[in-house]
Amino acid sequence: MAKWIDYGDGITAIDSHYHRPGLAAFYLLIEGGQAAFIDTGTSRSVPDAVETLAAKGLTPEDVAYVMPTHVHLDHAGGAGDMMRQFPNAKLVIHPRGARHMIDPAKLIAGVIGVYGERAVKRHFGEIPPIPAERVIEAPDEFTLDFNGRALRFLDTPGHARHHFCVVDARSGSIFSGDTFGMSYRELDTDKGAFMFPTTTPVQFEPDALHVSIDRLVAEKPRQILLTHFGRVTDDARDCGGRATRGAVAEIGRLAADLHATVSAFADMARATTASGETRHQQLIEGQREILLPRIAAHGCRLAPERIEELLHGDYELNAQGLGVWLDREAREQKGQ
Repeated sequence: MAKWIDYGDGITAIDSHYHRPGLAAFYLLIEGGQAAFIDTGTSRSVPDAVETLAAKGLTPEDVAYVMPTHVHLDHAGGAGDMMRQFPNAKLVIHPRGARHMIDPAKLIAGVIGVYGERAVKRHFGEIPPIPAERVIEAPDEFTLDFNGRALRFLDTPGHARHHFCVVDARSGSIFSGDTFGMSYRELDTDKGAFMFPTTTPVQFEPDALHVSIDRLVAEKPRQILLTHFGRVTDDARDCGGRATRGAVAEIGRLAADLHATVSAFADMARATTASGETRHQQLIEGQREILLPRIAAHGCRLAPERIEELLHGDYELNAQGLGVWLDREAREQKGQ
Protein backbone atom coordinates (compact mmCIF):
# COMPACT_ATOMS: atom_id res chain seq x y z
CA MET A 1 0.00 0.00 0.00
CA ALA A 2 1.33 3.43 -0.96
CA LYS A 3 2.48 5.69 1.84
CA TRP A 4 2.45 9.40 1.17
CA ILE A 5 2.65 12.78 2.91
CA ASP A 6 0.69 15.82 1.69
CA TYR A 7 2.56 19.12 2.02
CA GLY A 8 -0.10 21.41 0.50
CA ASP A 9 0.20 23.47 -2.68
CA GLY A 10 -0.51 20.31 -4.69
CA ILE A 11 2.68 18.58 -3.45
CA THR A 12 2.71 14.99 -2.19
CA ALA A 13 5.77 13.00 -1.15
CA ILE A 14 5.51 9.27 -1.89
CA ASP A 15 7.78 6.79 -0.13
CA SER A 16 9.51 4.73 -2.82
CA HIS A 17 10.21 1.91 -0.30
CA TYR A 18 13.76 1.75 -1.60
CA HIS A 19 15.60 -0.58 0.82
CA ARG A 20 13.55 0.67 3.80
CA PRO A 21 10.71 3.09 4.57
CA GLY A 22 11.86 6.68 4.97
CA LEU A 23 15.01 6.37 2.86
CA ALA A 24 13.84 7.71 -0.51
CA ALA A 25 10.86 9.71 -1.73
CA PHE A 26 9.54 10.91 -5.04
CA TYR A 27 7.06 13.72 -5.51
CA LEU A 28 3.66 14.13 -7.12
CA LEU A 29 2.81 17.67 -8.17
CA ILE A 30 -0.80 18.46 -9.15
CA GLU A 31 -1.98 21.59 -10.93
CA GLY A 32 -5.47 22.06 -12.38
CA GLY A 33 -6.17 18.37 -12.92
CA GLN A 34 -2.78 17.58 -14.40
CA ALA A 35 -0.01 15.65 -12.66
CA ALA A 36 3.77 15.59 -12.77
CA PHE A 37 6.27 13.40 -10.95
CA ILE A 38 9.61 14.76 -9.76
CA ASP A 39 11.94 11.80 -9.34
CA THR A 40 10.43 8.36 -9.80
CA GLY A 41 11.78 5.86 -7.31
CA THR A 42 12.53 2.53 -8.98
CA SER A 43 10.33 0.50 -11.30
CA ARG A 44 9.00 -1.16 -8.14
CA SER A 45 7.69 2.24 -7.00
CA VAL A 46 5.42 2.77 -10.01
CA PRO A 47 2.37 0.91 -8.59
CA ASP A 48 2.47 3.29 -5.62
CA ALA A 49 2.55 6.22 -8.04
CA VAL A 50 -0.55 4.90 -9.79
CA GLU A 51 -2.29 4.24 -6.48
CA THR A 52 -1.56 7.75 -5.23
CA LEU A 53 -2.87 9.26 -8.45
CA ALA A 54 -6.11 7.34 -8.02
CA ALA A 55 -6.41 8.51 -4.43
CA LYS A 56 -6.14 12.09 -5.71
CA GLY A 57 -8.88 11.49 -8.30
CA LEU A 58 -6.49 11.36 -11.26
CA THR A 59 -5.72 8.76 -13.90
CA PRO A 60 -2.49 7.74 -15.69
CA GLU A 61 -3.70 9.79 -18.68
CA ASP A 62 -3.57 12.94 -16.49
CA VAL A 63 0.22 12.74 -16.04
CA ALA A 64 1.86 15.42 -18.18
CA TYR A 65 5.51 15.16 -17.08
CA VAL A 66 8.00 12.82 -15.42
CA MET A 67 11.08 14.70 -14.17
CA PRO A 68 13.99 12.78 -12.63
CA THR A 69 16.45 15.19 -11.00
CA HIS A 70 19.29 12.99 -12.30
CA VAL A 71 19.74 9.51 -13.69
CA HIS A 72 20.86 7.61 -10.57
CA LEU A 73 18.42 4.76 -10.33
CA ASP A 74 16.89 5.59 -6.96
CA HIS A 75 15.76 8.80 -8.71
CA ALA A 76 15.19 7.70 -12.30
CA GLY A 77 14.93 3.90 -12.22
CA GLY A 78 11.15 4.04 -12.54
CA ALA A 79 11.14 6.55 -15.40
CA GLY A 80 10.88 4.03 -18.24
CA ASP A 81 8.06 2.14 -16.56
CA MET A 82 6.26 5.40 -15.75
CA MET A 83 6.45 6.43 -19.39
CA ARG A 84 4.85 3.10 -20.34
CA GLN A 85 2.09 3.58 -17.76
CA PHE A 86 1.45 7.29 -18.47
CA PRO A 87 0.76 7.58 -22.22
CA ASN A 88 0.55 11.39 -22.40
CA ALA A 89 3.65 12.13 -20.32
CA LYS A 90 6.88 13.73 -21.49
CA LEU A 91 10.17 13.00 -19.75
CA VAL A 92 12.05 16.15 -18.63
CA ILE A 93 15.72 15.43 -18.00
CA HIS A 94 19.10 17.16 -17.75
CA PRO A 95 20.82 17.31 -21.17
CA ARG A 96 23.69 15.18 -19.86
CA GLY A 97 21.25 12.50 -18.73
CA ALA A 98 18.95 12.32 -21.73
CA ARG A 99 20.98 9.76 -23.67
CA HIS A 100 20.98 7.42 -20.65
CA MET A 101 17.19 7.46 -20.53
CA ILE A 102 16.85 6.90 -24.28
CA ASP A 103 19.40 4.06 -24.25
CA PRO A 104 20.00 2.90 -20.65
CA ALA A 105 22.52 0.15 -21.48
CA LYS A 106 25.58 2.12 -20.33
CA LEU A 107 23.74 3.37 -17.24
CA ILE A 108 22.74 -0.18 -16.29
CA ALA A 109 26.31 -1.41 -16.78
CA GLY A 110 27.63 1.33 -14.52
CA VAL A 111 25.11 0.55 -11.80
CA ILE A 112 25.96 -3.15 -12.00
CA GLY A 113 29.58 -2.13 -11.45
CA VAL A 114 28.57 -0.44 -8.17
CA TYR A 115 25.94 -2.86 -6.80
CA GLY A 116 26.43 -6.14 -8.69
CA GLU A 117 23.99 -7.66 -11.20
CA ARG A 118 21.91 -9.58 -8.67
CA ALA A 119 21.37 -6.54 -6.46
CA VAL A 120 20.44 -4.36 -9.46
CA LYS A 121 17.73 -6.80 -10.51
CA ARG A 122 16.46 -7.12 -6.95
CA HIS A 123 16.37 -3.41 -6.09
CA PHE A 124 15.68 -1.71 -9.42
CA GLY A 125 13.82 -4.18 -11.60
CA GLU A 126 13.44 -3.52 -15.32
CA ILE A 127 14.84 -0.30 -16.81
CA PRO A 128 13.26 0.08 -20.27
CA PRO A 129 14.39 2.70 -22.81
CA ILE A 130 12.32 5.83 -23.43
CA PRO A 131 11.53 6.97 -27.00
CA ALA A 132 13.57 10.06 -27.91
CA GLU A 133 10.48 11.87 -29.18
CA ARG A 134 9.02 11.83 -25.67
CA VAL A 135 12.13 13.40 -24.07
CA ILE A 136 12.52 17.12 -23.26
CA GLU A 137 16.00 18.30 -22.32
CA ALA A 138 16.06 20.94 -19.57
CA PRO A 139 19.27 23.03 -19.57
CA ASP A 140 20.11 25.64 -16.95
CA GLU A 141 17.28 28.16 -16.40
CA PHE A 142 14.86 26.19 -18.58
CA THR A 143 11.28 27.06 -17.61
CA LEU A 144 8.39 24.66 -18.07
CA ASP A 145 4.75 25.73 -18.13
CA PHE A 146 3.01 23.05 -16.09
CA ASN A 147 -0.64 23.87 -16.72
CA GLY A 148 0.00 27.53 -15.86
CA ARG A 149 2.45 26.78 -13.03
CA ALA A 150 6.03 27.80 -13.88
CA LEU A 151 8.75 25.30 -12.99
CA ARG A 152 12.36 26.47 -13.39
CA PHE A 153 15.31 24.12 -13.74
CA LEU A 154 18.75 24.87 -12.29
CA ASP A 155 21.89 23.04 -13.38
CA THR A 156 23.38 21.89 -10.06
CA PRO A 157 26.49 19.71 -10.46
CA GLY A 158 28.57 18.44 -7.56
CA HIS A 159 26.72 15.25 -6.75
CA ALA A 160 26.39 14.44 -10.46
CA ARG A 161 27.02 16.41 -13.65
CA HIS A 162 23.60 15.36 -14.94
CA HIS A 163 21.71 16.87 -11.99
CA PHE A 164 19.13 19.63 -12.00
CA CYS A 165 16.96 21.01 -9.23
CA VAL A 166 13.40 22.19 -9.81
CA VAL A 167 12.22 25.56 -8.48
CA ASP A 168 8.47 25.92 -7.94
CA ALA A 169 7.86 29.61 -7.27
CA ARG A 170 4.14 29.03 -6.65
CA SER A 171 4.85 27.13 -3.41
CA GLY A 172 8.28 28.58 -2.61
CA SER A 173 9.76 25.09 -3.00
CA ILE A 174 12.89 23.55 -4.45
CA PHE A 175 12.95 19.86 -5.34
CA SER A 176 16.62 19.21 -4.68
CA GLY A 177 17.24 15.56 -5.54
CA ASP A 178 20.64 14.90 -3.92
CA THR A 179 22.19 18.37 -4.28
CA PHE A 180 21.02 19.59 -0.86
CA GLY A 181 22.14 16.43 0.86
CA MET A 182 20.35 13.87 2.96
CA SER A 183 18.27 14.35 6.08
CA TYR A 184 16.63 11.29 7.56
CA ARG A 185 13.66 12.11 9.75
CA GLU A 186 14.84 9.64 12.41
CA LEU A 187 17.75 12.02 13.12
CA ASP A 188 15.49 15.06 13.73
CA THR A 189 15.71 16.58 17.21
CA ASP A 190 14.40 19.70 18.92
CA LYS A 191 17.23 21.51 17.11
CA GLY A 192 15.63 20.61 13.78
CA ALA A 193 16.89 18.46 10.93
CA PHE A 194 20.35 16.91 10.63
CA MET A 195 21.98 17.27 7.22
CA PHE A 196 24.87 15.43 5.55
CA PRO A 197 26.08 15.10 1.95
CA THR A 198 25.87 12.21 -0.45
CA THR A 199 29.12 11.56 -2.36
CA THR A 200 28.08 8.45 -4.26
CA PRO A 201 29.86 7.35 -7.47
CA VAL A 202 30.91 8.53 -9.94
CA GLN A 203 30.82 12.32 -10.32
CA PHE A 204 31.29 13.79 -6.83
CA GLU A 205 32.99 17.21 -7.16
CA PRO A 206 33.15 19.15 -3.87
CA ASP A 207 33.93 22.56 -5.37
CA ALA A 208 30.99 22.34 -7.75
CA LEU A 209 28.73 21.08 -4.95
CA HIS A 210 29.55 24.10 -2.76
CA VAL A 211 28.53 26.41 -5.63
CA SER A 212 25.29 24.48 -6.22
CA ILE A 213 24.32 24.57 -2.53
CA ASP A 214 24.81 28.33 -2.44
CA ARG A 215 22.74 28.69 -5.58
CA LEU A 216 19.79 26.91 -3.97
CA VAL A 217 20.00 29.04 -0.82
CA ALA A 218 20.11 32.21 -2.95
CA GLU A 219 16.64 31.32 -4.22
CA LYS A 220 15.35 31.90 -0.64
CA PRO A 221 13.01 28.88 -0.72
CA ARG A 222 10.32 28.38 1.88
CA GLN A 223 11.05 24.67 1.84
CA ILE A 224 13.42 22.22 0.19
CA LEU A 225 12.04 18.82 -0.79
CA LEU A 226 14.71 16.13 -0.55
CA THR A 227 14.67 12.71 -2.11
CA HIS A 228 16.33 11.42 1.08
CA PHE A 229 13.94 12.17 2.82
CA GLY A 230 11.01 14.51 2.68
CA ARG A 231 10.76 18.20 3.49
CA VAL A 232 13.19 20.43 5.34
CA THR A 233 11.65 23.73 6.32
CA ASP A 234 11.17 25.86 9.36
CA ASP A 235 7.97 27.73 8.74
CA ALA A 236 5.48 24.86 8.89
CA ARG A 237 5.22 21.41 10.35
CA ASP A 238 7.78 18.85 9.28
CA CYS A 239 7.17 15.18 8.47
CA GLY A 240 6.82 14.37 12.14
CA GLY A 241 4.23 17.09 12.74
CA ARG A 242 6.49 19.15 14.99
CA ALA A 243 6.01 22.93 14.99
CA THR A 244 9.09 24.73 13.67
CA ARG A 245 10.50 28.25 13.48
CA GLY A 246 11.60 30.31 10.40
CA ALA A 247 12.43 28.90 6.96
CA VAL A 248 15.24 31.13 5.74
CA ALA A 249 17.27 30.85 8.94
CA GLU A 250 16.83 27.08 9.17
CA ILE A 251 17.70 26.43 5.54
CA GLY A 252 20.75 28.65 5.98
CA ARG A 253 21.82 26.56 8.99
CA LEU A 254 21.37 23.34 7.06
CA ALA A 255 23.38 24.74 4.14
CA ALA A 256 26.20 25.76 6.49
CA ASP A 257 26.21 22.28 8.03
CA LEU A 258 26.26 20.75 4.56
CA HIS A 259 29.15 22.95 3.41
CA ALA A 260 31.14 22.03 6.52
CA THR A 261 30.58 18.31 6.08
CA VAL A 262 31.35 18.34 2.35
CA SER A 263 34.68 19.99 3.19
CA ALA A 264 35.31 17.58 6.05
CA PHE A 265 34.66 14.57 3.80
CA ALA A 266 36.98 15.96 1.11
CA ASP A 267 39.76 16.76 3.60
CA MET A 268 39.44 13.34 5.21
CA ALA A 269 39.59 11.61 1.83
CA ARG A 270 42.65 13.58 0.71
CA ALA A 271 44.41 12.64 3.94
CA THR A 272 44.13 8.91 3.30
CA THR A 273 47.41 7.26 2.38
CA ALA A 274 46.30 3.69 1.76
CA SER A 275 44.97 2.12 -1.45
CA GLY A 276 42.52 -0.56 -2.46
CA GLU A 277 40.27 -2.14 0.15
CA THR A 278 42.26 -0.59 3.00
CA ARG A 279 41.59 2.89 1.64
CA HIS A 280 37.92 2.04 1.19
CA GLN A 281 37.62 0.99 4.83
CA GLN A 282 39.45 4.14 5.92
CA LEU A 283 36.95 6.23 3.96
CA ILE A 284 34.07 4.46 5.69
CA GLU A 285 35.58 4.90 9.14
CA GLY A 286 36.47 8.52 8.36
CA GLN A 287 32.81 9.27 7.68
CA ARG A 288 31.85 7.74 11.01
CA GLU A 289 34.43 9.87 12.80
CA ILE A 290 33.02 12.99 11.16
CA LEU A 291 29.29 12.28 11.43
CA LEU A 292 28.80 10.53 14.76
CA PRO A 293 30.06 13.41 16.96
CA ARG A 294 27.94 15.83 14.94
CA ILE A 295 24.87 13.64 15.34
CA ALA A 296 25.47 13.47 19.11
CA ALA A 297 25.98 17.25 19.31
CA HIS A 298 22.69 17.66 17.45
CA GLY A 299 20.99 15.98 20.39
CA CYS A 300 20.14 12.69 18.73
CA ARG A 301 19.46 10.00 21.31
CA LEU A 302 19.15 7.02 19.00
CA ALA A 303 21.11 3.94 19.99
CA PRO A 304 24.45 3.60 18.16
CA GLU A 305 23.19 0.38 16.55
CA ARG A 306 20.18 2.22 15.10
CA ILE A 307 22.34 5.03 13.72
CA GLU A 308 24.62 2.45 12.10
CA GLU A 309 21.57 0.72 10.63
CA LEU A 310 20.39 4.02 9.12
CA LEU A 311 23.76 5.10 7.71
CA HIS A 312 25.74 1.98 6.82
CA GLY A 313 24.55 1.98 3.21
CA ASP A 314 25.46 5.65 2.82
CA TYR A 315 28.90 5.06 4.32
CA GLU A 316 29.53 2.38 1.72
CA LEU A 317 28.34 4.31 -1.32
CA ASN A 318 29.94 7.57 -0.16
CA ALA A 319 33.26 5.77 0.28
CA GLN A 320 33.01 4.45 -3.26
CA GLY A 321 32.31 7.94 -4.58
CA LEU A 322 35.13 9.51 -2.59
CA GLY A 323 37.48 6.86 -3.92
CA VAL A 324 36.49 7.56 -7.53
CA TRP A 325 36.99 11.29 -6.92
CA LEU A 326 40.45 10.74 -5.41
CA ASP A 327 41.49 8.61 -8.36
CA ARG A 328 40.21 11.20 -10.83
CA GLU A 329 42.10 13.96 -9.01
CA ALA A 330 45.28 11.88 -9.11
CA ARG A 331 44.93 11.32 -12.85
CA GLU A 332 44.29 15.00 -13.49
CA GLN A 333 47.35 16.00 -11.45
CA LYS A 334 49.53 13.59 -13.41
CA GLY A 335 48.22 15.07 -16.64
CA GLN A 336 49.18 18.63 -15.68
